Amino acid sequence: MTPETDLAAEAPTPTAPAPPRPHRSRAVLRCALDHAGALPFFAFIAVFLLWPTLIVVSGAFTDSNGAFSLDNLTAITGPRFMDAFGRSIWLSLVTALLGAVLGALLAWAVSAAGRSGGDGVTRRLVTALSSVLAQFGGVMLAFAFLATVGLNGWLTIMLRDAFGLDLFAGGNWLYDMPGLILVYCYFQIPLMFIVFLPAMDGLRVQWGEANASLGGTGWHYWRHIAGPILAPAFAGSALLLFANSFSSYATAAALVSQGDPIVPLQIRNVLTSEVSLGQEGVGYALAFGMVVVVAVVMSLYALLQRRTSRWLR
Repeated sequence: MTPETDLAAEAPTPTAPAPPRPHRSRAVLRCALDHAGALPFFAFIAVFLLWPTLIVVSGAFTDSNGAFSLDNLTAITGPRFMDAFGRSIWLSLVTALLGAVLGALLAWAVSAAGRSGGDGVTRRLVTALSSVLAQFGGVMLAFAFLATVGLNGWLTIMLRDAFGLDLFAGGNWLYDMPGLILVYCYFQIPLMFIVFLPAMDGLRVQWGEANASLGGTGWHYWRHIAGPILAPAFAGSALLLFANSFSSYATAAALVSQGDPIVPLQIRNVLTSEVSLGQEGVGYALAFGMVVVVAVVMSLYALLQRRTSRWLR
């Protein structure tokens, strides 16, 4: 080997020049164009979610003169408002649990029917009906129950006249907490079906076949395979039902005309009652308490949804 060859071997191999980096302004413009389609959504969130939330928070921490004060938050710690918070949480827990269990059973039945080779008509029908019923509330829903099982409802009168049964005639249960539980379940169950059905569909047939081939029973399948997989989705859906029930107002306002058993009705009373004039700040403080509860619940829901999403891919 000659010296020239040695020098050529030791010389570094030239590398290709790095491509020119795009100008910073062009990169910013490209990023802005990529996100331009989301501007209407962000504007909607800012106007109808962030701005009202800021108004509620500022109103909860200011007095009638606009100065910083904790009097409004101190006022809602009284027994009257704490009882309302307790009843709202209890109502939300009961309806979330009932809606979650019954809605999950409905989702399981529809999903199982689809896997058994059904034509899909039942699935489409139940899904369409649940989508409608999950949004059916307010005055229409309250009137439907009053006209059916109220003191003078058609079912109440029919049972009384035809069979001598006073199942719904005794007391004013429909206008109190038992009635709210029944009415809320009317839209909680279909909502659970809608949000839980994708998780139920995420169960793969191969998992059940593998369990059966290894000698496992149905109990083993639900205890060790399907149950742990569906648990985060079930808990997250139940939290969503809790937030939905806790923040519902229109149905309760249309059904309960006297008394304020839950927090949304307490806010209505503070803002509209002649006895509570000048207590708008207390209403802001009650709304702020509801925002805090719903924010905590929805944060837990988001965490559970992140864990569930990997099984739905």
